[in-house]
Amino acid sequence: MNLELTVETLAFGGSGVARHQGKAIFIPLTAPGDHIRCRVVQDKGRYAEAELIELLDPAPQRREPPCPVFGVCGGCQWQHLPYAEQGRWKETILGDLLRRQGGIAAPPVLPLVPAPAEWHYRSRVQFKCRQTEAGFVMGFYRRGSHYVIDVAHCPITDERLNGALSLFRQWLPAAPAPACIPQVDLAVGDDGAIRAVVHCIGKDAGALSAWLRPLAQRAGIALFLQQGRKETLTPVCGAAELDIVVDEPPLSLAYGPGGFAQVNLEQNRRMVQAVVEAADLTGRERVLDLYCGMGNFSLPLARRARQVIGVEDYAPAIDQARLNARRHGIENARFEAAPAEMAAARLAGGDPVDLVLLDPPRGGAFPLIKELSRLLPRRILYVSCDPATLARDLKPLLHGGYLLRWSRPFDLFPQTGHIESISCLERRQPDRS
Repeated sequence: MNLELTVETLAFGGSGVARHQGKAIFIPLTAPGDHIRCRVVQDKGRYAEAELIELLDPAPQRREPPCPVFGVCGGCQWQHLPYAEQGRWKETILGDLLRRQGGIAAPPVLPLVPAPAEWHYRSRVQFKCRQTEAGFVMGFYRRGSHYVIDVAHCPITDERLNGALSLFRQWLPAAPAPACIPQVDLAVGDDGAIRAVVHCIGKDAGALSAWLRPLAQRAGIALFLQQGRKETLTPVCGAAELDIVVDEPPLSLAYGPGGFAQVNLEQNRRMVQAVVEAADLTGRERVLDLYCGMGNFSLPLARRARQVIGVEDYAPAIDQARLNARRHGIENARFEAAPAEMAAARLAGGDPVDLVLLDPPRGGAFPLIKELSRLLPRRILYVSCDPATLARDLKPLLHGGYLLRWSRPFDLFPQTGHIESISCLERRQPDRS
């Protein structure tokens, strides 16, 4: 069914929203004010999903996307929106989700912290690969599919990684068994060092390693091969760790292949600063950092607390956190490899916890909310990469004696609909009247 509609608003995930006979119609790659012709591709009952056929009358705020594959590649949703508009909608969408899904009548959403650069900010990126009849293709998945779009240069990727992409696009077509290479992960540290992880399916890893080693060495790229899960990572050449810098005075934190660091290093520094300020530590507090990774928040907090306990289920990240602590002489932070949802109360050991920091993956932290209700920390700082799961997780905390002081969006992903945020909760004081 084809419809002629006017887009009214934007939804979480980036699609424009129009209405037809009272039903919400979600149309990707549109902007509020666009008058469009679209085709309904999936009717979900209460709402429908559609694809843009023709832009009949564009909204005045639209701009020309600079990327030649925008709209085809699945990576960006909002290159057609001016950057200030993107930020305004991210604030609005966060508040709307906290209101509708979190049950917060007037969400205390602070102004978004915009990225200092809207282009070339990604310090980590995964390039998909495919051997086709026309040759070797390296780029990103087509929107809504696993078809690989060939990409020679990505405008949201750090230019040093675009340079490395160019090298791998030259190397891999002539490599042994290029059809066995489904993905290449590239990352750059704050000092400009580059690390690559080449994924390899099949039994040709040895030949591929021998082929790539001299090329990577000449280019100054640290290289690893991965033949399945992270446990199969094998060094080929170069240093394993990349360094990022946080806090003031500066803390240099290393993370290894398979580990996690935020893709936007400058915005990560701003988030660390915001967490430190919101924690408001005096040096007497006990802090529990759940999903702590390699110590991104734990170690800056440990500089200001009596004790920090960090929990992360990826053991190599915990090893790295311990190394980072030793590297800077931080002795009041201890780390344990364990699922966060099973470890919080046990690690607290019955002693009061003043602050809990949550930085969960996209699925959120719902399984451990009951544990937090038993621990009753004075303050909770929730770093979220998904406002929908944030709203879900806040609901039982707000019913369990906590007050949401504020939520603040941080734009770590310009040109996309992704919304990172920090929320500050404080335990309500009992009514003594």
